[in-house]
Amino acid sequence: MTHHPDAVYVLPRRSDDPLGTEALTYIVGLVREVTVVLVDGSPAHVRERNAQVLPRDVVHVAAPEPRAGSNGKVLGVRRGLEVSHHPLVVVADDDVRWEPATLARALRLLDEVDLVRPQNVFHPLPWHARWDTARSLVNRALGGDWPGTLVVRRDALPVHGYADHVLFENLEMVRTVQARGGAAHVARDLVVRRVPPTPRRFAEQRLRQAYDSHAQPARLLAELAAAPMLVAAARRYGAVRVAAAAVAVAVTVAEVGRRRDGGARHFPATSAAWAPAWVVERAVCSWLALGYRFSGGVPYAGTRLRAAASSPRRLRRGLGLVA
Repeated sequence: MTHHPDAVYVLPRRSDDPLGTEALTYIVGLVREVTVVLVDGSPAHVRERNAQVLPRDVVHVAAPEPRAGSNGKVLGVRRGLEVSHHPLVVVADDDVRWEPATLARALRLLDEVDLVRPQNVFHPLPWHARWDTARSLVNRALGGDWPGTLVVRRDALPVHGYADHVLFENLEMVRTVQARGGAAHVARDLVVRRVPPTPRRFAEQRLRQAYDSHAQPARLLAELAAAPMLVAAARRYGAVRVAAAAVAVAVTVAEVGRRRDGGARHFPATSAAWAPAWVVERAVCSWLALGYRFSGGVPYAGTRLRAAASSPRRLRRGLGLVA
């Protein structure tokens, strides 16, 4: 193992349950690699329990109190940046599991770019993780997936970090870096394991993930158009024929994503077969998410967030780069 003195791992966490054995084992190994800052937004009794079991080398701080209309994860990341000084920053959800060699490679990439966006792969693979893997494959085919972890140069971000009033916080960070002239690299071959959510958590994520598309207008229009187009085509050409064609297209696109940049080594051969189910889900949830957009925003951790992410133009304007 190699220690990286220039890197800090910022881990925002909010849970009603104390850290479990598996998570603690991961953190114990992590502190041998990098400085770890755990920003804990859990209830006080859970936070105290975590403090008792965490390695002494972990910087354990309380998260800021969440405000109405704010993304608690972003507040946690900004707090982690405040209490650290390292030039290289790894931001990760508490279900992400970096391997030492992969982490070292990601940090080396920051010699050439300002932000690295790796690829998450679920392990193990219960049914709902297979379903969500289809989303990752479609994203890979269309450009790149959005993982639960990013690696960024501190000086690529403003002093205050990035906006906390948005839902799609990873896109907000990437766009903030790019608005300042930074380079972001989509590392589809840099694979990082992710622990799958519980089925309940998976269900809660469906609408929020659909709402993320409100920050990507072209994608949003395509997702909103999917259901009406399929219904119209079925009336004209027959439901069976249209369904068969739609399934074939969805599976083909997902399979392209599975094979892209060596992904077939990490995604099971059956992964693309789940793409039709995900497409149907998104075709429905995109309309439900639109309803939330016009009713004050999507529910998130006890508040509502209206903005998915800031537009590139708005971010450049905030930096004085657009008249």
